Amino acid sequence: MKGVPLFCIILLFFAKHLHAQSIKVTLSGQMKEDSGKHPLPFVSVTLKKAKDSSFVSGTISGDDGRFKLADLSSGNYLLEFSYIGYQPLIQHLTIGQLSPVLELGSIELAADPKSLNTVTITGKQEEIRPDKKTFSVADNISQAGGSVLEAMKNLPGVTTQDGKILLRGSDKVMVLMDGKQTALTGFGGQTSLDNIPASAIEKIEIINNPSSKYDANGNAGIINIIYKKEKKDGFNGKIGLSAGAGALWIKRQNYPTIRRQYQGTPKINPSLSLNYRKNKVNLFLQADDLYTKTLNKNEFADRYYDNGDVVKQQTKRNRNTNFSNVKAGMDWAIDGRNTITVSGMYGTEKILDHGDEPFFNGNLTERQRLWQFLEDELKTTIVGSVIWQHNFHAPGRTLNVSLSSTFHREDEKYFFTNIMPEYTGIDSFKVLSDEHVTDLTIDYVQPLRHGRFEGGVKFRYRYIPVNMDFKPGLHSVLDARAGGFTRYKENIPAIYGNYVYENKHFELEAGLRLEYVHLAYDVNPNHPVYKSDGYNYTQPFPNLRLAYKLTDNNKVSFFYNRRVDRPNEGDIRIFPKYDDAEIIKVGNPALRPQYTNLFELGDKTSWNKGYLFSSVYHKRMDATITRIGSTVPGSNIIYNIFQNAGKSYMTGIELVFSQKMAEWATFNLALNGYNNIIDSFTVVNKYPVENTFSAAREDIFSGNVKLNGQFRFPKQIDAQLSAIYQAPDLVPQGKIYSRFSVDLGVKKTIQQGKGEIFVNATDVANTLRNKREIRGNGFRYLATDYNETQVIRAGYSYKF
Repeated sequence: MKGVPLFCIILLFFAKHLHAQSIKVTLSGQMKEDSGKHPLPFVSVTLKKAKDSSFVSGTISGDDGRFKLADLSSGNYLLEFSYIGYQPLIQHLTIGQLSPVLELGSIELAADPKSLNTVTITGKQEEIRPDKKTFSVADNISQAGGSVLEAMKNLPGVTTQDGKILLRGSDKVMVLMDGKQTALTGFGGQTSLDNIPASAIEKIEIINNPSSKYDANGNAGIINIIYKKEKKDGFNGKIGLSAGAGALWIKRQNYPTIRRQYQGTPKINPSLSLNYRKNKVNLFLQADDLYTKTLNKNEFADRYYDNGDVVKQQTKRNRNTNFSNVKAGMDWAIDGRNTITVSGMYGTEKILDHGDEPFFNGNLTERQRLWQFLEDELKTTIVGSVIWQHNFHAPGRTLNVSLSSTFHREDEKYFFTNIMPEYTGIDSFKVLSDEHVTDLTIDYVQPLRHGRFEGGVKFRYRYIPVNMDFKPGLHSVLDARAGGFTRYKENIPAIYGNYVYENKHFELEAGLRLEYVHLAYDVNPNHPVYKSDGYNYTQPFPNLRLAYKLTDNNKVSFFYNRRVDRPNEGDIRIFPKYDDAEIIKVGNPALRPQYTNLFELGDKTSWNKGYLFSSVYHKRMDATITRIGSTVPGSNIIYNIFQNAGKSYMTGIELVFSQKMAEWATFNLALNGYNNIIDSFTVVNKYPVENTFSAAREDIFSGNVKLNGQFRFPKQIDAQLSAIYQAPDLVPQGKIYSRFSVDLGVKKTIQQGKGEIFVNATDVANTLRNKREIRGNGFRYLATDYNETQVIRAGYSYKF
């Protein structure tokens, strides 16, 4: 890592510009006599540029004195009011960078001269802002045709590991779809992101410091995945097809005597988007299917025990996945102030895992055991929602009421063959989990003269019954006593308020979310170890953002956030998971929430063809949630059990530097470096028998560097190059080693802009490996995963 700072300084001269996307501002107010009692109709309202007094927009106040100017861009303006019999009035306006709707309130005209007032208004939104970063999926050429998880790997501050997103080094990320949590991406932990097609997604938002209007869950922040939705009138749509192949050659040969690992794995992704908008009705439909074969895991692990035993194992998992998803709905503008949106989503995810796990002695001369398994899993998700939006007479003043209901079923069947030198045993078990979630949300927005107020309430009811049925065979190694049922029940009412203020130089956003949680986890009374458990709390979650505009192109911001990570149902699930026969994962009903306090200081400096975003942040976590591996006397099996491992800290710096080098070349450099500290801790693992684990304080400096280059060539050809380096990082009981990969992509627009073709390749040099080292009481192991990372894809899409 000593060479990384110099490497980064050199790369700072080659950075990509992410083009700013301006939003339009609506300005409203009410004209009154100077007494403030009577409205003034027919007042002439004129907006001019402050620089040269050129005309921009104008209107006349209505019978109630109200006026509205829409579609305004950022800048400095003069707002002039004139009416026969009254003195004209001029206000200086600066349209800033926060609220899309501003309410000036009452503006009084009088016969006597009045001093000029100054008003500051917000109207510009950039892709990279201190509070939010927004990225278009269409711009990510090198990941086109893949999953949502793959589409995120090039984004600043984001890394991926074991099928999860890490934001600034933490997987405690709340993933939203269209601003809401869903069973597709998980109400607690992340799920299925590696199977959701990126072709269905319009853009992705990264919110490191969410305001109080968002749920308090997720200490690393929020990633909001926004689905495509056409806004043009009439009938239109888009159809696409992409195909690819992975595992083009073998990274490492299998250990002997097991089934072959997948090669030349196919990837097929057809997609369809339809939209019909006419008058007051908008109908939309989005359908996607992603079929893949994948060498999902190919990990070689060497385990060393203090008693001298050495075990060498391979865990190979050939995976077949088919994810189908249909989302449809209707927007109905009942009148000028009321809109109802009704939508539904149906998704299925079929997963077949064919696994082989041989265990050898230290010199590979004797196979001690062969564990083979077949996992047959079907996930079904049904979501229905109704949203009513009421726009009050004053522009920007809105009330949103939404009701959504989710049903998510996981039907998992596992079949195991345990081949020992003396015998062969056949075992199986089945898990059936039904998740029921109902959310009721009410949000209110009140524009103010210098900002806005947001407030609302939310209620969530979540119920997950799970049934585990073990079917042990000859000499079974399964813990059949640990089966039975569990019932997970969660109730969360919450209330929040958030205030936004802005003047010419200063910005303030302050909010508070008050959340009550009651969680009950009922366990089969015959379980040999775990008993029913649960918790409840009432906790405040404040947020604060202070910003000072040094110039029009330079703004400094300070953030404070308090957030929580509640254990997900899968984290406390009591049933052992046997997809690894000798490193077994188990939940913990005694797991408690993890609380995080975040402090951040950021700066955004822009210039003509680029910008630099920089921030320094510090996170302090209490009751850190992580898996702890331990063994029990007389056995070499390692049990990975979720625990609250005391305090941990992360202090880091993030830089995003962009520059348009030429009309055809833009570069972006993203750098995230942090010091990761885990305090000493002691925990008691209760499964399968009670044992104590203690760890000393550990720390490491880690981070990642990402270089993206986008190129525009003649004949409407675009290309992208992405390089990612991830430094070694700290995990409880060990570390993860460094990783590096390069991705490439090219696309061409055809058919007068309606068609598009692309070709891309991930990990073109086939360098990506996932290597980790873990140490526990009485053992250590070193594991390297040679899973499929290199994929070549091609695709075509057509708009109509």
